[in-house]
Amino acid sequence: MRTMTIEATNNTPWIELDPSGIFSFKGRFIHEEPSQFFTPVIKWLKEYKKDPPPVTIVNVDLEYFSCMASRYILQVLETLLPLRKNNRLVINWYYENGDEDILERGQYYEALFNIEFNFIEYS
Repeated sequence: MRTMTIEATNNTPWIELDPSGIFSFKGRFIHEEPSQFFTPVIKWLKEYKKDPPPVTIVNVDLEYFSCMASRYILQVLETLLPLRKNNRLVINWYYENGDEDILERGQYYEALFNIEFNFIEYS
């Protein structure tokens, strides 16, 4: 597998999916057609799951994402959850100091999937 990198725009995040097991989502996500944007990401993740390394680290550092985009963030997490059976899945959820909305969304996902997130606050 090759690393998948999607450059950020004003409406979409920078995404890097490295087959070594480090995934990063950074920026804002307000794309009008999130399904078009995330279809290749989900396809890549499904292929990755066939032979993952022992540890997968997901770094989520989104300053804003729309309600439509949140469905696809859920889909990314749902796609990765089966890795917990035989591998370690680490979710690092970054949020800016005082940004309760992003923190609460991460806490919601943590509770929904019953998986521990690392909440990392920055200034």
